[in-house]
Amino acid sequence: MPKEKQVQQLRHIEDKLRKLIQRHTEVQQRLMRAQEQVKQLEGLLDERDEQIKNFQNQENIVKIVDAIAGNASNSTELKLKLNEYIREIDKCIAYLQD
Repeated sequence: MPKEKQVQQLRHIEDKLRKLIQRHTEVQQRLMRAQEQVKQLEGLLDERDEQIKNFQNQENIVKIVDAIAGNASNSTELKLKLNEYIREIDKCIAYLQD
C-alpha cells in the first residue's frame, strides 16, 4: 500500500474517532440532564405522596369525628378543633421539611 494512501486512511480514521468522541460527550451530557430530571420528578412524586397521605389522614380523622360525635353541636365543635390541630401539625411538618 502506498504511503499516501495509508496517511489518507489514518486521517479518515482520526476524523471518525473525533466524531465518535464528540457524540459520546453529547450523549453523556444528555444522560446527566435526564438523570437530574428524574431526580427532580422523584422529589415531586415524594411531595405528592406526602400530600396524599396528609389528605387521607384528614379524611380519616373526619370520619372518626363523625362516628364519635353524638349530636351536631358537639360534632361541629370537635371538627373545628381537629381541623385546627391538623393545620398546626401540617405547619410543623412543613417547617421540619425545610
